[in-house]
Amino acid sequence: MQGRVVAAGGRSEERPSRQINVILRNSEPPVISQTLPDAEPAVISKTAGQHQGVFAEIQKELDQLIGLENIKELVYEIFALLQVKQLRTEAGLLAGSQVYHMIYKGNPGTGKTTVARIVAKMFQKMGVLSKGHFIEAERADLVGEYIGHTAQKTRDLVKKALGGILFIDEAYSLARGGEKDFGKEAIDTLVKAMEDYKDQFILILAGYSDEMEFFLHTNPGLPSRFPIQIDFPDYSIDQLIQISESMVKERDYILMPQAILKLKQHLVAEKNESPHAFSNGRYVRNVIERSIRHQAVRLLNQYSNGSPGKLELMTIRTEDFKFDKNSNK
Repeated sequence: MQGRVVAAGGRSEERPSRQINVILRNSEPPVISQTLPDAEPAVISKTAGQHQGVFAEIQKELDQLIGLENIKELVYEIFALLQVKQLRTEAGLLAGSQVYHMIYKGNPGTGKTTVARIVAKMFQKMGVLSKGHFIEAERADLVGEYIGHTAQKTRDLVKKALGGILFIDEAYSLARGGEKDFGKEAIDTLVKAMEDYKDQFILILAGYSDEMEFFLHTNPGLPSRFPIQIDFPDYSIDQLIQISESMVKERDYILMPQAILKLKQHLVAEKNESPHAFSNGRYVRNVIERSIRHQAVRLLNQYSNGSPGKLELMTIRTEDFKFDKNSNK
């Protein structure tokens, strides 16, 4: 790569230049280059190749997700950090320890749980987590009914998560009840567990952006324990249509162009009416599943004395999308 830079500038390798000599290691190699034996690069390249194979599998799953470009970039940053850390260890350098506890902030249906599962798999394959299993929890799984019960429930849940990821959705609900609420006890227990079981599990807390900001200020030890905080943006209308088409394709259905137009108009209206309550991909999934049920009823009525052809069995039409105030909420 550096040789190409020299060529692009129109300079030969023989032209005197201290900077080029350092890059090409001709006259004054950096001190660090003298600490690496000639045989080591081949070993490092082999290790790097193995790790790239790991990420190729992870990237395949990420590529199936619509949008989320900032999250995909961050996942690669974490992978790169893990890989270079291993390479530094093999080279006899200090690798240091990293904290990977995370906060996911965003509205429902923006991919938080899906990304957390993919991250768990990557951590397991890279050797950060011994098991890589994924435990999803909410307030009821942590908060007990009497003094001392909450701490025990929370500790038990953490122990089940050792070697994997503990994902707590709507984590802000732990801080909603005030000082006398048992949710505060759960928060305190989690903070202690993050110290007691350092590097043995990863805690991911998720919820609405504003509520999670409030939650982080309920305990002075919380913000510094979550160095990775990710914002999951709402999907655009075009992205929601892409998600819709992907969902029907997975089920061996197709959307007629006029049906797509009707769905798009509905999504625009619904998103404008309740931007904070809109559940993004989750809402779209409910709409698609409802349209498939409507299509089934239509086909039975339309072909009461016969059988529809394969194409008709696959087609979602405009009339299959029926919206009212109580639909898909």
